[in-house]
Amino acid sequence: MAADTLKSTTGASSATNGLRRLLLDNGALTALIVLVIAMSALSGDFLTTDNLLNVGVQAAVTAILAFGVTFVIVSAGIDLSVGSVAALSATVLAWSATSEGVPVVLAVLMAIATGIACGLVNGFLISYGKLPPFIATLAMLSVARGLSLVISQGSPIAFPDSVSHLGDTLGGWLPVPVLVMIVMGLITAFVLGRTYIGRSMYAIGGNEEAARLSGLRVKKQKLAIYAFSGLFAAAAGIVLASRLSSAQPQAAQGYELDAIAAVVIGGASLAGGTGKASGTLIGALILAVLRNGLNLLSVSAFWQQVVIGVVIALAVLLDTVRRKAGATPVTTGGGGNKSKQAVTYVLAAVVAAAIVGATSLLHGGSSGATQQKIGLSLSTLNNPFFVQIRAGAQEEAKKLGVDLTVTDAQNDASQQANQLQNFTSEGLGSIIVNPVDSDAAGPSVQAANQADIPVVGVDRGVNNADTAALVASDNIEGGKLGAKALAEKLGGKGTIVILQGQAGTSASRERGAGFAAGLKEYPGIKVVAKQPADFDRTKGLDVMTNLLQAHPDINGVFAENDEMALGALKALGSKAGTSVQVVGFDGTPDGLKAVEAGTLYASVAQQPKELGKIAVDNAVRAAEGKNVSKTVKVPVRVVTKENVAGFGG
Repeated sequence: MAADTLKSTTGASSATNGLRRLLLDNGALTALIVLVIAMSALSGDFLTTDNLLNVGVQAAVTAILAFGVTFVIVSAGIDLSVGSVAALSATVLAWSATSEGVPVVLAVLMAIATGIACGLVNGFLISYGKLPPFIATLAMLSVARGLSLVISQGSPIAFPDSVSHLGDTLGGWLPVPVLVMIVMGLITAFVLGRTYIGRSMYAIGGNEEAARLSGLRVKKQKLAIYAFSGLFAAAAGIVLASRLSSAQPQAAQGYELDAIAAVVIGGASLAGGTGKASGTLIGALILAVLRNGLNLLSVSAFWQQVVIGVVIALAVLLDTVRRKAGATPVTTGGGGNKSKQAVTYVLAAVVAAAIVGATSLLHGGSSGATQQKIGLSLSTLNNPFFVQIRAGAQEEAKKLGVDLTVTDAQNDASQQANQLQNFTSEGLGSIIVNPVDSDAAGPSVQAANQADIPVVGVDRGVNNADTAALVASDNIEGGKLGAKALAEKLGGKGTIVILQGQAGTSASRERGAGFAAGLKEYPGIKVVAKQPADFDRTKGLDVMTNLLQAHPDINGVFAENDEMALGALKALGSKAGTSVQVVGFDGTPDGLKAVEAGTLYASVAQQPKELGKIAVDNAVRAAEGKNVSKTVKVPVRVVTKENVAGFGG
């Protein structure tokens, strides 16, 4: 009896230790399983075929970038340039195939060569120039982004149709980006586990000096490692642009951080020497599941950033605990170890499927909601104009008894595409979209069209897709009115500067075009400088300060939004409203206060709260099958000190 008890106790202890070891050795996989179970329990919309495919598509670009970054991190390096290199490669492809008439196959090869060239430059600066990887790749981040803007002139370029099919689906359901992600993952696993250069990466990351003394040509190996990273970045850029049907010069901003996070969450160490393709894939899926699930749960985009930051910190903490506990290093290992890993993944999939299947019973009843559900995707909430649109939309939704979910795309067309896909998979009554870019929003709105979900555009239209209504002011007409107001205030003559919005956005292009057209009526007005300040008040202050050094005697300023205008007022100081007249755009609360104070001469006001209210009203009508007007124009007004008191905003 005592022996039996001892065996039982020993067996239980062994099982506990085995489970503990399994969890420590596969922390990322454990976290992914827990996340999937939690999201399935919290949202009945998560565990659907369409939504799970959405997760795969949304993970694809980050995963492909992260596979390339895995090579770098395994060798104890870092690559901050992959997001910019992805954008540059896609821009080269689109520009060469469309503007220059280069055959598409050759254009694709040029894009791939661009990525590899950027990686080789990084590797050369690090290996032979002795620059720290952080500095070398940070420099390439800026250079590649700048070249992308130069080539595209700051505007999106339509992608060739033959390449855009990479963003489509096979058989109408299997997304091509997911297939590309799997292929690139297999290539990564093969390189790391089966090739000389893969073994060299682990050796260099483990101890670079020892690797050099053992006969490895470390400098040449690093050239190849960063070239691999550039190649994978080019592939990610092509896939991203294919999804958006256009090459965006500002695409993939911040994606380098997501890629690094995916690698670290997947179990790699920033100190080098450890890491594997499967872990990186799991890390990318964790980020995608988090964003997808938090969107479905209507969690604020601001809080999403907090949650993802916490997850990254916990991943690094888990890595530290795992190492202290003597867990198996995350390397490629031998054949037996791989067989053990394969069994682990199969068991994990079975356990997850069983628990998720049980959890789904919580949502097995009727999902019919008595309250109409609408989604609103705004290009950004880091701008008072769009905050006002949200406020108006929420007021109208509350008045009509509508459940309104608001998301923030943070001026990222790809992130907005993900949000629109999530709305579609939820089966909402209708969707409202304020596009980051009109062309890039097209494919996602087409998917909503196919799902018979009406879409309403607000402030900006959507190209190459059907919208039930467009609620907007006329940016071009507003630009013309701004030119007229400023020119007449200056008496038809003088010198002015223009503060432009974020390069590549339709709002900046249209307002600038309208202002230029309106200014043709006043040949005595001379534009002496144009500079982008990205719709940002701080940048408006800095750019205006710099412009005043070269042009101290200007008479006027046109800013393509009120935020930049308010920054210009700070730079101008006492000149504002006296010797220099400033005209802004949007009619934001702070802008109207400056108009009332006399420092800002005028603002071309779009009444953003009205835009939000009317958009929700039309979205509800469209969801109920009622007729709505294809175009709903909200009047644009030039607000000056004389009429600001009567303007309701």
